Amino acid sequence: MARLVLVFALLALLAGAVWFAASAWITLEGPAMSTEGYVALGFGILFSLVVGCGLMALMFYSSRHGYDDQAGGSVDDRP
Repeated sequence: MARLVLVFALLALLAGAVWFAASAWITLEGPAMSTEGYVALGFGILFSLVVGCGLMALMFYSSRHGYDDQAGGSVDDRP
């Protein structure tokens, strides 16, 4: 029963946060973004995705080739 109350409370908080974000998005207006701004935004998004995907690829490569095992030992070796 406590878990159900917690889930409903968290869902209510999520709904409130989504409502607040949506109302703020709709009502607030700022200056129009120039073409250069959209280009810079696109390059920033692309750069972030490339860095994130590259780091994830390095993490999986390292894990698959055993580099992580050399650094920290296996889980079975710990006391």
